[in-house]
Amino acid sequence: MYLSGKHIEETPRIKRLNLINSVSGIKPANLIGTKSTDGFSNVGIFSSIVHLGSDPALIGFIFRPQHEKPRDTYINIKETGIYTINQVSTGIVRNAHYTSAKFPKEQSEFERCDLTEEYIDGFDAPFVKESALKMGMEMVDEIPIPINKTILMVGRIQHLIFPDEMMMESGQLDLDRLNSAGISGVDNYYSLERIAQFPYAHLKDVPEFKDS
Repeated sequence: MYLSGKHIEETPRIKRLNLINSVSGIKPANLIGTKSTDGFSNVGIFSSIVHLGSDPALIGFIFRPQHEKPRDTYINIKETGIYTINQVSTGIVRNAHYTSAKFPKEQSEFERCDLTEEYIDGFDAPFVKESALKMGMEMVDEIPIPINKTILMVGRIQHLIFPDEMMMESGQLDLDRLNSAGISGVDNYYSLERIAQFPYAHLKDVPEFKDS
């Protein structure tokens, strides 16, 4: 199948949304936890988490347009400056998926979707207890993207929590053993399986692929 830019623009809205959400492949599934200044906790699923740098340790994610009615997650981060990122495991994908419903501020997605709030001393944003990999984040910047009015939210990792045995000798985390889940589109979930590991790619070590 071939679709031009014009074909894509003329595709019915929901079908176009599903198509373009799928073309970037499987993305990490994460729950972002926040708490309002008046004490209401909130958690929602995001598939746009992206590594921005390791020194300092920066993670970004995309907010949809907030100009009409800002969502609770955005308001809470702007007011408190902190939030959590919690990786979704295969065992909680159903719970995590339904946090995307538009709950009123007064109703916690934690309680309604049977997820457990967890806190560490001195950090008031809620972690998801059921998540094996959790990050406590400090907001450091927000970058507007004018063409579609989305926002790149940039945060610095202040707290990093995961089981000791999940870190490999190299420092990388074994996402296979973490039972991490991925998302394609807005409602298709996948389990992740490591299929290969290669050494750092020095030019002198690049194989002769045609002879392999």
